[in-house]
This record gives sequence, structure tokens and C-alpha cells, in this order.
Amino acid sequence: MSDQGQTKKPTPEKVVIQKYANRRLYNKATSTYITLDDLAGMVREGVDFTVYDAKTGEDITRKVLTQIIFEEESRGQNLLPIQFLRQLIRFYGDQMQAFLPTSLELSLDSFIRQQERLRSQLAAINPAVGVGAYEEQIRQNLALFMKMFTPFAARPEEAPPQPATPPPEPAKDDIAELKRQMAEMREQLATLAKK
Repeated sequence: MSDQGQTKKPTPEKVVIQKYANRRLYNKATSTYITLDDLAGMVREGVDFTVYDAKTGEDITRKVLTQIIFEEESRGQNLLPIQFLRQLIRFYGDQMQAFLPTSLELSLDSFIRQQERLRSQLAAINPAVGVGAYEEQIRQNLALFMKMFTPFAARPEEAPPQPATPPPEPAKDDIAELKRQMAEMREQLATLAKK
């Protein structure tokens, strides 16, 4: 992995990356060729970049980021559960497709804030605790995050039965608020799907 393709802190401006026909990536900010691993490192460090096809000028950032995810998954870094991937594929061409990107962004942003809050709280309790102590909690939070999207993929005939009694008022903490918002979104999406 090339250190030249990465910076230590997020840069204030977007870094422009050009992708050539031979699949080489060129970082215009550092005037160096970089790899997909370098781009993955830039993402982890918070560097904002855009990837353009050098020949056509087309913005191919989404394709390259998807390629990075594919590479990580093929190395055994199985972050995305199979059921989640199937549900995601079902949204392509579906009438609810337009709602998914925003819902995923909001949910992932909330998930990240919860993880940071948890890390801060655990570090305050015991600063000597390493990352390993967080793994089980992170795994549980990720499972909860993935379950939140299960109702979105269900077709009307597959929809789970609704409880006869209204759910109890949620607590005022962030997780309860997130669950309440997700329930409201599910109801709105179900109403839109019936139209």
C-alpha cells in the first residue's frame, strides 16, 4: 500500500482521482499512482475524493467504492449478510427504490453515532480496554442495524402481521428514538406501497 496516496487528516477539498483504461488510479493531489487499497485507506481516514474516468470524464466514484467493497468481501471481510444483500438487490427497479439511499444513510449515521458514544463511554470507564472488548457489542449493534431493513424488503403479501396493541411509548434514549422513527418510516412506506 502506498503511503503517498493517503493523508493523515481529512483534506478540506475533494481529492480528484483519475482512473485510466489500464485500471490504474492517479491521485492528482499527490501526483502519484495509487491502488484500491490506498483509496480504502483514504475512506477510513475521512479523505473526501471523487473518481473520474480519465477518458470520458464520467464520475465513477460509486463504481469504484462498490469495487472496494467487493474486494473486501472477497478477502473474507464478510460485513454484509447474505440476507441484507438479497434485500438490497430486490430494491433495484422497485417503487420504493428512491427511499432506500436516504434511509440507509440516516440509519448508518445513527449507528455510527451510537458506536462512537459506546466507545467513549467504555473508554471513560476503563481506558485500558482494547478494541476486543467492543466486538460483541458492535456485532449486536450491526445485527440490530441489519434487522431494521428487513421490513423494507417485504412485499405486501409477505408483510409480517402487525401487533393488535400499540407499542409502548419508547424511552428517551437514542436507540428507542431510532426505533420509533423506523416504525414511522415502515408505516409510511407500507402506505406508499399500497398506492
